Amino acid sequence: MEESILIVEDEERMRSLIDAYLKKEKFKTLMAKDGLEAIRTFDSNKVGLIILDIMMPFMDGFDVCKYIRRNSDVPIIILTAKGEEDDKLLGYEIGADDYITKPFSPKVLMAKVRALLKRYYPDDSYNNPKVNLDGLIIDELSHEVLIDDKEVYLSPKEYDLLLYLAKNKGISLSRDKILDGVWGMDYFGDARTVDTHVKRLREKLLDKAHLITTVRGSGYKLEVKK
Repeated sequence: MEESILIVEDEERMRSLIDAYLKKEKFKTLMAKDGLEAIRTFDSNKVGLIILDIMMPFMDGFDVCKYIRRNSDVPIIILTAKGEEDDKLLGYEIGADDYITKPFSPKVLMAKVRALLKRYYPDDSYNNPKVNLDGLIIDELSHEVLIDDKEVYLSPKEYDLLLYLAKNKGISLSRDKILDGVWGMDYFGDARTVDTHVKRLREKLLDKAHLITTVRGSGYKLEVKK
């Protein structure tokens, strides 16, 4: 998906949290801290989905939603601390596609984002996410890894590591960068855990282990020779 996901939220901590989760899922993001900034950002960028807070300064989320619906059918998820039924009904009446109430699970929000993108952009290649690397296939929908049509059984973290390397194919990644991308920015463990997981992953990839190369003095890179 070429378009970005616009996060409209006046609370900086919440805005950064949603941004981090979306980027971990490889989405491009834009952020706005109030309704007026949201409209300016929407009007000047390609936006594929909006996560929209209701209670904001200058212009609330309902007015932002009304403005956007006069100009676009982009999917909108309303995000608010309010849980009253009337607020939900108003959100749907003015054109919101889904609703989530704070506090919420980031994983649930990501599931709603994916569901809306699949519904609105059914032909987008993102909705059939398979990575094929010289016979090594990573299926993001089923979380399966295949080598020459035979399944390779990986632990959840091994799978996350392989997918992260594959999505950054050809890029030299430091151990710290891999830790942030796979284990999360709040991980405080030893960077050598990357080496341990890479070793296990190579063992399981058998004749495809060569795809993961060591970058001396830095980290690792997944590379397909042409």
